[in-house]
Amino acid sequence: MAWAPPPLLSLPLNLLPPSSSPLNSNSHTRSSWLITTRTSSRVTASASDQDQTNNKAKQQDSPAFNPFGFVTDNPSSRSAIQLPDNPADDGNVGQMLNRTEEKGRDYGKYIRSGEHVWFVRETGSAESQRGTIVFLHGAPTQSYSYRNVMSQMSDLGFHCFAPDWLGFGFSDKPQPGYGFDYTEKEFHDEFDRLLEVLGVTSPFYLVVQGFLVGSYGLTWAVKNPSRLEKLAILNSPLTVSSPLPGLFKQLRFPLLGEFTCQNAIMAERFIEAGSAYALKLEKADVYRLPYLSSSGPGFAILEAARKANFQSILSQIASGFASGRWDIPTLVAWGISDKYLPQSVAEEFKKANPTVVNLKLIEGAGHMPQEDWPERVVTALRVFF
Repeated sequence: MAWAPPPLLSLPLNLLPPSSSPLNSNSHTRSSWLITTRTSSRVTASASDQDQTNNKAKQQDSPAFNPFGFVTDNPSSRSAIQLPDNPADDGNVGQMLNRTEEKGRDYGKYIRSGEHVWFVRETGSAESQRGTIVFLHGAPTQSYSYRNVMSQMSDLGFHCFAPDWLGFGFSDKPQPGYGFDYTEKEFHDEFDRLLEVLGVTSPFYLVVQGFLVGSYGLTWAVKNPSRLEKLAILNSPLTVSSPLPGLFKQLRFPLLGEFTCQNAIMAERFIEAGSAYALKLEKADVYRLPYLSSSGPGFAILEAARKANFQSILSQIASGFASGRWDIPTLVAWGISDKYLPQSVAEEFKKANPTVVNLKLIEGAGHMPQEDWPERVVTALRVFF
């Protein structure tokens, strides 16, 4: 009998590009889910036509072997990325980079501050009559999330800046040990230098959202109240009881952290997991791009997460904004569909300083209200500022 080579297998593809459809039918309608499925194929080489016929019949009676079935067959992982049948056509890193490399820089420019280059979005002008607003994002995202809010706020007469923190988005990703080690103090110091370069000297309005570097924006505010006109906080950990998402716990584990930080879809999945919505493909592309372009952003968030003392940060925030210690007018605009932080966090924060803190609940928005429902965020800011 002639020798027959073993069957050759081609991996199937189940690639579900995200859209911005609400996962809950009662939520604000954006668009419908788009599900793209490609059929799998199996190529079998045999010694005879009879063997080929038998193999084909078996393939029709049973599903193709899928070594990644534990991913693609799991409904909760329906958006996992696999290699397509023809990587040159769809889904590979080169293709995604080519599609996205010019996206996501709305209103932005590169600005050198000291030894580092920041990517800063700017709308309005220094001559704007109503003052300056600085928007600070959290991890693992970027200032792109504020593009719609800052555009509309500049139309209302404000001069707006939204930088990507060092290590995030399109800003520099310094290598730890070479002038920047991703500590809280270094983030504060570099932010001070950036404000000087931007010419933000008078008391300004500050808007902060998110974990880790978002929290550093709040601890900076606690240490610099005289530099602020008013403070607005979108969904952020504000109390010592605020839960920490699993992403940051994973980053702190040896080896697991190194693996997790190089997940190119980390940011978009983090956003979607905290919201009632999935991102449209063109938005997901932008959040994914820095992590596709190099390993730098992943190692930056890894270093920042491991250097952070989360419990100490939360204690600083809880005590620093308490009654008798904080008297700057403060708005908490809270997306009530946040999957990471319950509404009780915002309520407890307000209770600690009820005469200074105003609480505005935003229906239909999750962990990032500025991305989920920017119009309602603008309404809240316009009334408060």
